[in-house]
Amino acid sequence: MQIQIMKYLLPLTVFASAFALGGCAIGPEVHADYDRATDFTKYKTFGFASPLGTDKAGHKSIVSQHLKAATQRELEARGVRFVTSAPQLLVNFNASLDEKTSVTTISTPTSPIPPLGYGLNNGYYDYRIGLYSAWPLYRDETIVTNYKEGTLNIDIVDAARKQLVWEGVVTDSNVTQKELDNVQLAVDKSVAAAFSKFPVAAPIKAPSLAK
Repeated sequence: MQIQIMKYLLPLTVFASAFALGGCAIGPEVHADYDRATDFTKYKTFGFASPLGTDKAGHKSIVSQHLKAATQRELEARGVRFVTSAPQLLVNFNASLDEKTSVTTISTPTSPIPPLGYGLNNGYYDYRIGLYSAWPLYRDETIVTNYKEGTLNIDIVDAARKQLVWEGVVTDSNVTQKELDNVQLAVDKSVAAAFSKFPVAAPIKAPSLAK
């Protein structure tokens, strides 16, 4: 049972490694929304919801552990520390990996337009030779593409008010096997991408000077 659950959970949030696949790779889409009336600088502590949305059937998944570690790193970089008792913020996650199908219809010419003067000897359309060309005939061509789409949600809740105050959503419509094979790196990049839109920015690290 646990093996089946792990097979379901492991791919859920691994789409973000598209960042590292090369200069021509298309990265995931990142969206965020938050309560404009909330002063995020007042929050100094956080904890994690229990159970997490990524923990299925009562089992704590490896993906959840990666998500918690990456989120803790991002929040502590912003001056919000992890506590196990009475946190001001609660963090929750949810993720999915869905099989998608894209259907596109395009019009393509059935044959190129013959130039003026082109014809077959004794052909039916030889009477047009040297006078004019016909327009091309078109047909509809349907292209069907199957792909995997991954979505990660990070929810941050004001624990006292039990109110969602920030939501980050990362979506990747081109999840590859290479991404599925490196879960931790993918999770780290997904979480970092989401927190790039957090209302409180992380301090910019000064570049180290080479000796």
